[in-house]
Amino acid sequence: MSESPSFDQLGLSESLVRALSNLGFATPTAVQAACIPALLGGRDVLGEAQTGTGKTGAFGLPLVDGVDAALKAPQALVLAPTRELAGQVADALSGFAAGLDGIEILPVYGGQPMGQQLRALRDGAQVVVGTPGRVADHVRRGSLDLSSLRMVVLDEADEMLRMGFVEEIEWLLEQTPAERQTTLFSATMPAPIRRIAHRHMREPEEIRVGAGNEAGVDIDQSYCLVDQRNKLEALTRLMETEPDLDAAVVFARTKAATVEIADRLGAAGVAASALNGDMEQGERERVVANLRDGRLDVIVATDVAARGIDVPRISHVFNFDAPGDAEVYVHRIGRTGRAGRKGRAILFLEPRKRRMLKDIERLTGKSVRERAVPDREAVRARREDRFAERVRAAVADDAGDRHAALVERLLADGETSPQDLAGALVALATEGSPLDASATAGADPLAGAARAARDDRSGGRDKGERNNKRREGGRQGDRDSGPESGMVRYYMPVGRTHGVAPGAIVGALANEGGLKGRDIGRIGLQQEHSHVDLPESLDEGAIRKLGGIHVANRRLGLTLEIPAPQGPGHDTPARKSKPASRKPAGGKPATGKRPAYQATGKGPGRAAGKGQGKNSTGTLGIRRKAANG
Repeated sequence: MSESPSFDQLGLSESLVRALSNLGFATPTAVQAACIPALLGGRDVLGEAQTGTGKTGAFGLPLVDGVDAALKAPQALVLAPTRELAGQVADALSGFAAGLDGIEILPVYGGQPMGQQLRALRDGAQVVVGTPGRVADHVRRGSLDLSSLRMVVLDEADEMLRMGFVEEIEWLLEQTPAERQTTLFSATMPAPIRRIAHRHMREPEEIRVGAGNEAGVDIDQSYCLVDQRNKLEALTRLMETEPDLDAAVVFARTKAATVEIADRLGAAGVAASALNGDMEQGERERVVANLRDGRLDVIVATDVAARGIDVPRISHVFNFDAPGDAEVYVHRIGRTGRAGRKGRAILFLEPRKRRMLKDIERLTGKSVRERAVPDREAVRARREDRFAERVRAAVADDAGDRHAALVERLLADGETSPQDLAGALVALATEGSPLDASATAGADPLAGAARAARDDRSGGRDKGERNNKRREGGRQGDRDSGPESGMVRYYMPVGRTHGVAPGAIVGALANEGGLKGRDIGRIGLQQEHSHVDLPESLDEGAIRKLGGIHVANRRLGLTLEIPAPQGPGHDTPARKSKPASRKPAGGKPATGKRPAYQATGKGPGRAAGKGQGKNSTGTLGIRRKAANG
């Protein structure tokens, strides 16, 4: 196999090669070696490559090399799906251009002062990197002139498609000169992306780097079968026991869940912060910077907010909530295993979603192994090891010399042995944060959950029969065991006397409410009312929307209370009932858990308080490496 070429063999200018050498880049990646000569030769390039393969350099180096510094007008446009990715691409291009005089790179996206962008455009920035919405806004205003454009880059095109930017991208491409050079990079090539390529590119050279997940080559992938109610316990145990855990990204499905999970981790002594679209752009950038610098160890993020995060010290990715599809999973795990470093991706999978594994393995070309959540004994052993390390370090530093007189006094009565004294001191040092993870009473919930998951996997009942029995579980009244874990029970003023069947309720919630079949739990039919179990992750707005759906000419009107009987022809409960607020009279939701949308006292994105990054008691703290690691 031939050796990889060096940057100076790819046709880049000497000044840019020197700038790369100063930045510490010696050898191009596979995607760079394939794309740079084609782009320098004027070809359009259609690239299929995962995040983390070096594709920013693949299009960015030819782009910077082709800029005419004397021409003060936009000559290259890079479109990216998120603010974070646009900012990181702009930073990378600025680094490439640092050794070249007169080249200005301008990031353009929402959350920045418009006046600052307008001034930079008037001053003649040659490269614009932005999100489709903000770039289109500038073009319509007339503040961004595309007439001198020589190159357009669509970065992570599949994600822009998923986020609904296709129409804006098509419109922007129509505003650019016909003779421009076009580059499109995408982790996958769905049909809509290929249609854009065929319509707006000129005989593109197709470059595909790596079968399946190139970015996942250095990633150990595994999954744990764990139900919704036990996920937080499983996450904290894994964070305590995982070897070489430096920094991590935890993926959650909703913005509110990122706050709740980050708060729970912070209370357990982990320096964690939420990262979601409800945060101001400046705050989101600070969170990522804090992770990079070692002031944070864990980010809990939604898929959109995490796009473009490139922090080398991320050693682990936890899929707290399963992704919507296999392609999203591939994007998620691309946050780790970068720059030749090993990474680990752990997926929390509810037993009913195991079929997703086949899709993931088919797309990545790698198997995802099953693993058990650490038991309490494993957590105790890790806590003891960590405590012992601290004690040995204190002994090595002669920290005990300051207390030698007190130790002698405690041993002076002759009734206390050194071993008894040491044991008592350990107990005092760990008071409130016991080393024994089973110190709290009760059976290990995760041990029972693991057995149930295995039993369910080997069960022989027909799936359709199980679903029917689950959905109609309330037919015998409200004597069943209540909603499943992760679900909340809602009542409706419609029942058998109104000619309603469970299938009609399922169809209405799915067709009009947009719910998937797996999101609809038990349905119980009574004479005058019914109940349905829905995911606790639904917020109040979603419940109000679902409650407005009509079945048999009657409004569902979801509430947390059983409706009073109604007279004929009435469409609302006889007694006034509050809209479902997810907070019953007892102050807790029906599941007894704080709902996902309800944040605690800390605002979104705020890190744990001072000192939480390193737990002085040693019960839960991520062992940090150097901040630049």
